[in-house]
Amino acid sequence: MSGPTQRTIKANGISLNVAEQGKGPMVLLCHGFPEGWYSWRHQLEALAAAGYHAVAPDMRGYGKSDRPEAVDQYTVFHMVGDLVGTLDAFSVSEAVIVGHDWGAAIAWHAARLRPDRFRAASILSVPYRPRGPVAPTSVMPHTADAQFYQLYFQEPGVAEAEFERDPRATLAAMLYGGSGDGVMAIRANAERQGRSVGVGMVSRKDGMLPKMQVPLPSWLSAAELDVYAAAFARSGFRGPLNYYRNVDRNWELMAAFEGVKVNVPTLFIAGDHDMVLAFPGAAEHLANMKQFVPQLREIKMLPGCGHWTQQERPQEVNAAIIGFLRSLPN
Repeated sequence: MSGPTQRTIKANGISLNVAEQGKGPMVLLCHGFPEGWYSWRHQLEALAAAGYHAVAPDMRGYGKSDRPEAVDQYTVFHMVGDLVGTLDAFSVSEAVIVGHDWGAAIAWHAARLRPDRFRAASILSVPYRPRGPVAPTSVMPHTADAQFYQLYFQEPGVAEAEFERDPRATLAAMLYGGSGDGVMAIRANAERQGRSVGVGMVSRKDGMLPKMQVPLPSWLSAAELDVYAAAFARSGFRGPLNYYRNVDRNWELMAAFEGVKVNVPTLFIAGDHDMVLAFPGAAEHLANMKQFVPQLREIKMLPGCGHWTQQERPQEVNAAIIGFLRSLPN
């Protein structure tokens, strides 16, 4: 089977680069931070072989897709609009949506707000989180010496300056640090030093990235890292970071949909070493998810897997998603 092809489509007033492979019912794959369509390289082939049309866009702000300058062009409504526009560009009435990390958050809302277009959802890493009583940044942890990484991302230009000095080293550090390999190494090092691990905390003095070179995780080759590095050298990090700069705006916008549940069949997959599941409140969201996602079919946990679910455990993720797809009504 030939590999995925790429083309540019018009969706929601912008241009999106999409990778696609296969023929059949559409499965729309939404990546997270800091990734791109390439994070679905293993799923594109498997879904195509299973009889599906797998479509993976570079999300708004990433890769070869358009990168609007204004921060307020990266709300959840813009993202869901891009996905609806993607279906329209392919003249498809409905699709199953799959999302990871930020793509998971967007996929939750796409399925929640447009069940007529997204008939089922397979979500990786990020459990459904109902709207809280206060703006998200107001309750993010911070101390005199450190702050939660999403707070570090809020001021335009600060994280960009750190990340864009060496995109390849930045991506290597992030992909290793969030992987099962990296999480286990960080925990072991903290135990040796008799200290606790501050999950997601960034030093106010030193920034986010480690000062020493890190190894590649076992599931990522140097050539694969080069693909990521080239994409971010081209696009920069401003667009991806703008997603985080809208978390409070998204909270305000979603007030109108308070109480609306995700009413489509859903599969949830995550690694038991995923840093997202170590965030405050994540365990409760996982335990209570069926309350907000009544058609949740399964919560599948992958032992030893970190945050980069579909890349760390492609065979298990592919089997789970394809099994879920085949269980859906035609």
